[in-house]
Amino acid sequence: MIALGCDHGGYELMQEVKQYLDQKGYEYEDFGCHSTEATDYPIYAKKVARAILSGKCDKGILICGTGIGISITANKFKGIRAALCTDCFCAEATRQHNDANVLAMGGRVVGPGLAIKIVETFLTTPFSGAERHCARIAQMEQDID
Repeated sequence: MIALGCDHGGYELMQEVKQYLDQKGYEYEDFGCHSTEATDYPIYAKKVARAILSGKCDKGILICGTGIGISITANKFKGIRAALCTDCFCAEATRQHNDANVLAMGGRVVGPGLAIKIVETFLTTPFSGAERHCARIAQMEQDID
């Protein structure tokens, strides 16, 4: 199950993503927003992060105007590894190396065609499980002094 969240700046691109997910048969829960009316991205980043941490969803996709604010908010949650991706190479690398569980994109940065390819890459690329990557993820999860 994939958790979806966006603000007004990501609403239109999220509609494209949902159409792709429907065509491919992915199950998802849409945590909002549900229009282009101005809203605050932290609301939706928090909902998606909590859905993943609770085990309700396995991965998440977040979209705001740039993808920056929504990814920063999601990354405040221990256990969330949100990656802002603007190309397929980043989406593939963050899944293989970081086991990222949230994809963030900018609705005003990435066009729909590329966004769908990024989503597909993110959802279909497995974590490598390599020892060095597991060690780095463990370091990421440690509290910072």
